[in-house]
Amino acid sequence: MKSEEIIKRIVRDVRVELLDEFDRNFQRKAFFDKTWPASKFPNSRGSMMMRTGALRKGNNASIQGTNIQFTNSQPYASIHNEGGQIVVTPQMKKFFWAMFYKTNGAAGASNGAKQRSLTEESIYWRNMAMKKVGSKIIIQQRQFIGNHPMIQKSIERVLNDHLNDIETFIKQKLKR
Repeated sequence: MKSEEIIKRIVRDVRVELLDEFDRNFQRKAFFDKTWPASKFPNSRGSMMMRTGALRKGNNASIQGTNIQFTNSQPYASIHNEGGQIVVTPQMKKFFWAMFYKTNGAAGASNGAKQRSLTEESIYWRNMAMKKVGSKIIIQQRQFIGNHPMIQKSIERVLNDHLNDIETFIKQKLKR
């Protein structure tokens, strides 16, 4: 076995192991041991980071030599992974109003009785729809890809497995 082949196998195994760890962050609802902040508003569509599963499925890694680059195919992945601000646009306001009417029912909330019966979710969407175009929405960081001490441990585990395999291989060759 050539040393280049061994290194390629190790890098491929590290890639698989780290992609699995980043995927487990969605199960943990945390970046390894750092729990993601809870959503301030309830939502009937599920957990903040797992409503459609697209963000979780979007994780990918490419290998260039001995380097591994981790990416996510979703355009909103970086704002969740790093946190930050987004600016309210007219299209966003239309979406917020549509979600308000969807969660509040087709009747709308024109009279006082309907106003009192709004759900927390419909109140959230109404408040979002009332934001001015150009105002900012703060997105809290919910990191799922990146460097962490657990990454080093995973890499060390893969390396140790390969070193044990190599040691076993050498011992078998020497016995012959």
